[in-house]
Amino acid sequence: LLQLRKDGHLYGNRHAGYQTVINGKELDMRKNRKNNSHTHRKRICIMAVLLAGSLMLGGCGVKKEKAADNELPEIVIGIDYFEPYSYQVSNGEHKGIDVELAKEAFQRLGYQPKFENIVWEDKDELLADGTIDCLWSSYSMNGREDEYTWSEPYLDNQQVFVVRADSGINSEKDLAGKTVDVQTDSSAEAALKDNTELSSTFSTEIIPDYNTGFMNLESGAVDAVAMDIVVAKYQIESRSAEFKILDYEIASEQYGVGFAKGNDAVKDQVQKTLEEMAADGTLAKISTKWFGEDITTIGK
Repeated sequence: LLQLRKDGHLYGNRHAGYQTVINGKELDMRKNRKNNSHTHRKRICIMAVLLAGSLMLGGCGVKKEKAADNELPEIVIGIDYFEPYSYQVSNGEHKGIDVELAKEAFQRLGYQPKFENIVWEDKDELLADGTIDCLWSSYSMNGREDEYTWSEPYLDNQQVFVVRADSGINSEKDLAGKTVDVQTDSSAEAALKDNTELSSTFSTEIIPDYNTGFMNLESGAVDAVAMDIVVAKYQIESRSAEFKILDYEIASEQYGVGFAKGNDAVKDQVQKTLEEMAADGTLAKISTKWFGEDITTIGK
């Protein structure tokens, strides 16, 4: 389920069901996927082209002439609605730091990226049947190291608590007896479940998305939100109310680009390109655009 915010952004979450509303039209992601009967064959062709391109570039050093975008082979990236990493605005355009990083990397490799808004629970099936070629959407590697073929981590992240600035809550100990919002099936929820010594001291309320959490916090319905620090900073800057992040790390995690198990050919190309983007300052430039600083980790 998505909500259209006043700023034109569509909001949703990874487990909001199978119906998505965009520009007033309901899209059934499962039907959308199955309507393309030639998808699997196309994905196989793309993998063959990627592998061949890798061998050509590495073996003979021939430069490829830049083709128009509509002439480039397509590669499909599975994404989730998770602002500011990957999201879609009301005109259908995809935005976010992950969207920009993926565009830059794949265009350097000679491919036209297509962003597919997927039902996140279907991601493994979509990778397996070739509907998508990779997952690039603030996806944590932690605990999933053996489930995919991963790039090296490109971002570090932490789970933290956000409270109102005037709440009188200054540390995690002050949350005792309070109510804390946490998004369903999020890294923050998993971290709190693992830290029962802390989470047993307060009441937890499960919410569908962080937008709901901030509205609850702003209205005084809850005392804190447990969440991703990058999203927290982004949300705080975009709102008029005063919030603060407690100086306490619930857990840390790393984000990577996930490919189907064994798809080393494409992963190796993307990894090399990300390293080049780090070396020439592109990663730092894109990160600073979104977060005001370079929080990328490749080459450091």
